[in-house]
Amino acid sequence: MNRVIITGATSMLGTALIKECIANGVKVVAVSRNGSDKSGRIPSDKLVEVVQCDLDKLKSLNICGSADVFYHFAWAGTSKDNRDDPRTHLNNVEYTLDAIELAQRCGCKMFVGAGSQAEYGIYTDKIYPETRVQPVTSYGVAKYAAGKFSAKLCERLGVKCIWTRIFSIYGEYDSEQTMIKYAIRQFRAGQPARFSAAMQIWNYLYEKDAGKIFYLLGKKDVPSGVYNVASADTRVLKDFILELRNIVDKNAVCEFSPPDKKPMVSLDPDISSLISVIGWCPQTSFADGISAILQNSD
Repeated sequence: MNRVIITGATSMLGTALIKECIANGVKVVAVSRNGSDKSGRIPSDKLVEVVQCDLDKLKSLNICGSADVFYHFAWAGTSKDNRDDPRTHLNNVEYTLDAIELAQRCGCKMFVGAGSQAEYGIYTDKIYPETRVQPVTSYGVAKYAAGKFSAKLCERLGVKCIWTRIFSIYGEYDSEQTMIKYAIRQFRAGQPARFSAAMQIWNYLYEKDAGKIFYLLGKKDVPSGVYNVASADTRVLKDFILELRNIVDKNAVCEFSPPDKKPMVSLDPDISSLISVIGWCPQTSFADGISAILQNSD
């Protein structure tokens, strides 16, 4: 793997993968939205070429030279307010197919798409790549559709298709709306942090480990298919919150709501097939990941 193309290059996952590629001497074409205010996140390095292009222009984008792997992370409407907007996410499906055709024009032999645990819907037990999907949001429906259509188009064009279902990635460039960023703000300000009962089963994967997973998916001769992308650390969400509190300020106050009678969401991913094909397991503990976030935000 000598050269890769990455859309969504300014995202948490995009920047993590770019750093991993640089560390391994791989050239990167980093595709970011025109005029993105996050372009400063893209590492400045001789191996990195930045190309500005909006999602709806991928169909006509020309990239000089060939590449080996195409990573498609770009996706519109990921904020909480837009996650159930059908038209926004229907457009994302088309943009994904545009990305595959661009990958084929650039000579890529592999396309790696970023799906989501939202494709599975609500489960209360372990989730395997083969688990039946039952998405409940437009975002989840569109991610599933994009994955299925990607496999079809890649087969037609002779491109290997890897579809990943990503669980909860966290890190320096996490959205300010996430539970982790909210909790850190409250704890540092000496203010109580309020949560749900937080009894759901959860999984957190640190951004650096996510970057390495995607690098290895492109580098290894991985069979086409669907892979869960997550860590090996799955536990009750409340445990993560209390560990986070103890790292930031042991005296900080957490307020949890009483448990309700709604079905409890379980994000307990099976990653055995992922580990078997890349030959590596995520290494960063939740405590070390949080410590790195705190250090980089000082």
